[in-house]
Amino acid sequence: MIIGNIDHLNLVPYLPAKIKQSIEYIKDNVNQNTPIGRYEIDGDKIFFMLSDSTTRHIDQANPEYHQKYIDVQIVLDGPEGMAINTLPPYTNMLDDQLTTNDIAFVETPKEETLLVLHSNDFIIFFPNEVHKPLCALVNEITNVRKVVIKIALDCL
Repeated sequence: MIIGNIDHLNLVPYLPAKIKQSIEYIKDNVNQNTPIGRYEIDGDKIFFMLSDSTTRHIDQANPEYHQKYIDVQIVLDGPEGMAINTLPPYTNMLDDQLTTNDIAFVETPKEETLLVLHSNDFIIFFPNEVHKPLCALVNEITNVRKVVIKIALDCL
């Protein structure tokens, strides 16, 4: 997991080139007027989804993880709470869609930690890193405009 801000990529010079290029693509091409939807950068190898979402209470969501794609989440307009776990996805599987949609949902682990992402912050999740996006902060439901870039592992 790596966290940063799209306006300060120089602070994370060790980012793999494809991840850095994808973040820069979003910075240069996506704004408040870009319609929500799915966009391809390099076919199914690198693509992103732009969404306008609403946060939810942390206990109303289940953590997720992926196996085939790196997940780069960029908050364009926030804030957004992101619950994370640094342990492997060892809790009970609730919904296994790994073969069809590269996502699995698990029970919330006891070791969950809440991070706060603000506008232009990003967080990168590598396969098997458990995360719970769109968590409300201090029980206040807010709107979040965000991009989720999916980068196939074989691109790195």
